[in-house]
Amino acid sequence: QVQLVESGGGSVQAGGSLRLSCAASRYTYSSNCMGWFRQAPGKEREGVVAIYSGLGITYTADSVKGRFTISQDNAKNTVYLQMNSLKVEDTAMYYCAAGNVYPYDCASGSPGGMSYWGQGTQVTVSS
Repeated sequence: QVQLVESGGGSVQAGGSLRLSCAASRYTYSSNCMGWFRQAPGKEREGVVAIYSGLGITYTADSVKGRFTISQDNAKNTVYLQMNSLKVEDTAMYYCAAGNVYPYDCASGSPGGMSYWGQGTQVTVSS
């Protein structure tokens, strides 16, 4: 069964922190690339962070470097997105995704190759 369930979104003031969680089914968690993507109103979906399992390859968007971190808990089939020093421009719907892609595609943060998507969780940052 393919399943990705995000949680942890909410409203926070600029400078604050949130941690998003993505609980995956065992089948989905076996995908070689897992990542977080976001989409703000009127904008295209963009990659935020991603990790290619087994090789330690990660992707982090320039706009969140030094502030956002992806991590995994293999025992819980869960991927996390720790977001610190949040900015108003981080406001968006955040999606967890998984897929079997080439390392380069995972490391590029492209959403095109991701086969499985969660329903999304809203993050709103106010000034």
